[in-house]
Amino acid sequence: MIRFQTIDVMMPNIEQAKVKSWIESVIEANGKRVGELYYYFCSDDKLLEINNQRLGHDFYTDICTFPLTDCETIVSSEFCISLDRVAENCLTFGRSFQSELHRVIIHGVLHLVGFDDLTEEDEKEMRQQEEKCLDILFK
Repeated sequence: MIRFQTIDVMMPNIEQAKVKSWIESVIEANGKRVGELYYYFCSDDKLLEINNQRLGHDFYTDICTFPLTDCETIVSSEFCISLDRVAENCLTFGRSFQSELHRVIIHGVLHLVGFDDLTEEDEKEMRQQEEKCLDILFK
């Protein structure tokens, strides 16, 4: 089950059925099963508050991922995405809002299926995986 909700912003314009199918295919291609995935779209200020309360981090970010289980075969999580940060990333990286939003949506999933971005090498692999996933979605 994959659900999209908002907290303090309007729902972004995404093709929910298509995006859900895409997320499922990425998870399954990585040898996992979809459990419960909740995407919450919010503002910078709301995500800063969540980031501070739940992780003790006092900085802005585009996404926070909160796994709901430690099961290695089922992917279940809450994702909080700042639409303000996505919009700023568009300007910084020269991407469309839709492309950047989908990149952030799949970024959280990629973390849960085993990709990381803590080192320069890991970050390069993460970006390659994001691009591979975006190519699948936008074909």
